[in-house]
Amino acid sequence: MATIIRDEKLTRVSGNVKPDSRRRVVLPETVLAGKDIVYHVYTNSYGQIILDPQVTIPASEAWIFEDKAVLAALDEGMAESNNGQLIDRGSFAKYAADKS
Repeated sequence: MATIIRDEKLTRVSGNVKPDSRRRVVLPETVLAGKDIVYHVYTNSYGQIILDPQVTIPASEAWIFEDKAVLAALDEGMAESNNGQLIDRGSFAKYAADKS
């Protein structure tokens, strides 16, 4: 299994939280991410629980993550952009068609 702990520095956000009668645990508002977040839940032999936030993508966009060459090219382009390696091609407004 891939490592899911991306930062070893953990912060305690609440203490003495007990499950309710339906075995649910209410998380503090500061812990919750956006409204469209779902969680993968992991436990270890000590009973510790890790919630790993996830987002879903449309099936029509999944091909980007399945095609390693496309994903590598996209990552390379993003890295170049972050490093300021940009080429100004001017405005493309003349090619835009107003279809509203």
